[in-house]
Amino acid sequence: MHLAPFDLGRVPRVLAIANQKGGVGKTTTAINLATAMAAVGKSVLLIDLDPQGNASTGLGLAKDARVPGSYEVVMGEATVADATHPTLVPGLHLAPATIDLAGAEVELVGVARREYRLLDALVDGAAGYDYVLIDCPPALGLLTINALVAANALLVPLQCEFFALEGLSLLLNTVARVRGSFNPTLALQGIVLTMYDKRNNLSQQVVADVRDTMGAAVYQTVIPRNVRISEAPSHGKPVLIYDLKSVGAKAYMHLASEVLKREGRHVA
Repeated sequence: MHLAPFDLGRVPRVLAIANQKGGVGKTTTAINLATAMAAVGKSVLLIDLDPQGNASTGLGLAKDARVPGSYEVVMGEATVADATHPTLVPGLHLAPATIDLAGAEVELVGVARREYRLLDALVDGAAGYDYVLIDCPPALGLLTINALVAANALLVPLQCEFFALEGLSLLLNTVARVRGSFNPTLALQGIVLTMYDKRNNLSQQVVADVRDTMGAAVYQTVIPRNVRISEAPSHGKPVLIYDLKSVGAKAYMHLASEVLKREGRHVA
C-alpha cells in the first residue's frame, strides 16, 4: 500500500490511451509516455486497465505484488491510493492489473453507475498528480468505456499498417457515443503513428493517408520500429531507462513534448 500524492490541491488531467486492436504499441506508448512525462518533472499515475497486465510487467512489478490493483479500484474494493505502487521512475506511480479484470466486464453489468466506476474512484483518490494515464484493454468493452468516461482526452496509438484507418473509424465512433451519453467534454488529444519502418513503402503510405485524413490530430512524432523498444519490457524497464540513447527513447521524449504542448503545459 503506497500513498503517492504530492500536492493534494492538484487535480490531474486524465488521458486514456486506447485502440481496440491489439499489437499496435498501446502499452508500450503508455509506459514510455508516462516515463517521459515524469522525466520532465510531472507527477504521473499510470493505471493498467488491461487484464493482460503488460504495463505492470513492463514497469517491473512482480505479479504477487499487484493486489490490490485496478480491479479492486473499479469494483470499489480499494481506493486509488491503496492500489498505487511506486516505480523505478521518480515521479511515476502505477496502479497495476491482474487477470481478475477479465471478469469485471461481466461483474459490472448489474452495478449502479457501471460506466462511472473509474471516474468516481479518481475523483475520490487521484488528487496530487499532474497526469493520470490509463492503459486500456484492446477492446471496446466496459473497461474501455470506464476509461473514456473518466478521461479528459484520448490518445490513440496507430500502427503503420494497411487497416489502420479502418480500426480508427470504429474507435472514433465509440468516442462519439461516449460523448453523447456520458462525457461530453472528451477530446481527442492526438494520434501517434507507431511501428514505423522508413524502409517500407507501406509505412510511408499509411503515414501520408492518416495525415491526409486526420490532419492536425496526428502528432508530428512517429514512433519507429526499434529493437530496444521491443527488448525493454522483458527487463521490466521503460525504453527510456533501458537505453536512453536509442532512437525509440528519443521518439518517446519528443512525443511527450508534443503531448504536453497540446495540454498547454510547455516543457521548460
